[in-house]
Amino acid sequence: MLSDEKLIRVKDLLVKPETKIKLKDFDTKYKGEILNKQDSEALLEEGRKHLAVVQDKLYAHNRYSILIIFQAMDAAGKDGAVKHVMSGFNPQGVKVYSFKAPNSHELDHDYFWRHQLALPARGEIAIHNRSHYENVLVTKVHPEFVLAENIPGIDSVDKIDKNFWERRYKQIRRFEKNLTDNGMVILKFFLHVSKKEQKKRFMERIDDSTKNWKFSVSDLKERGYWDEYQKAYEEALSATSTDTAPWFVIPADDKWYARLSIAAVIYRQFEKLNLSYPEVSEKQKAELQKAKAILLEEKSKEKVSK
Repeated sequence: MLSDEKLIRVKDLLVKPETKIKLKDFDTKYKGEILNKQDSEALLEEGRKHLAVVQDKLYAHNRYSILIIFQAMDAAGKDGAVKHVMSGFNPQGVKVYSFKAPNSHELDHDYFWRHQLALPARGEIAIHNRSHYENVLVTKVHPEFVLAENIPGIDSVDKIDKNFWERRYKQIRRFEKNLTDNGMVILKFFLHVSKKEQKKRFMERIDDSTKNWKFSVSDLKERGYWDEYQKAYEEALSATSTDTAPWFVIPADDKWYARLSIAAVIYRQFEKLNLSYPEVSEKQKAELQKAKAILLEEKSKEKVSK
């Protein structure tokens, strides 16, 4: 079961608030002996059924909304995680958004704007494949991208210093705190893949004609900044994992284990909400019985008319 701590030690995946982390301290592969791929897939299928029930309660309860964020290096498995973990949800209550480089219209707004437009309503789940965190990740590796935002006072790369990034981390914490204070549950996943495994997956995309479309030369270019991205992730996760909007570092070399881990985290966070179907008052129950009587009478009349 997804609630079994022996199978998935969620606390080992959590980035503790106000703690500076090093990604090398987090495994990229499953190191246990309890699970294998076949058992994991069976558990995930069972877990999807439980998540579907919880989602139904979330919609009926209509008090909370859920924002699930995925960030990762290229080929870490974000798309697969969305597909396999979330397939049990009712698509009417789930919206998936994949964010790419901002266009000119989006750059004319603050960097939260396009993400705010994609936030879930109460009772809904929104999944952001990449997110507002790109603005402290890819832009930190390539600070020249910030200049396209036309921020007052930021007219050269030299002005994009440590204080600039600290302000951005603070802005993100404030943004997420406002959302959680108003009933949004935020779960943030970093799919932690090794450089060796990324190379393997890139090779598969090149050698398999059905996967060629997944590979871009720009992916290889960004791989050249591997160390810079690892540092950017370490700093972002350390600065923005909070009690109300935590980060989870998911071992992503084994796709089956990554998917099960994500499902386990979501399930356990949902359980903390103690969701239930709305209670019906005695008056409403009486009205239901009246409605039932009318429907039964309608059925009896149909038999007589025949």
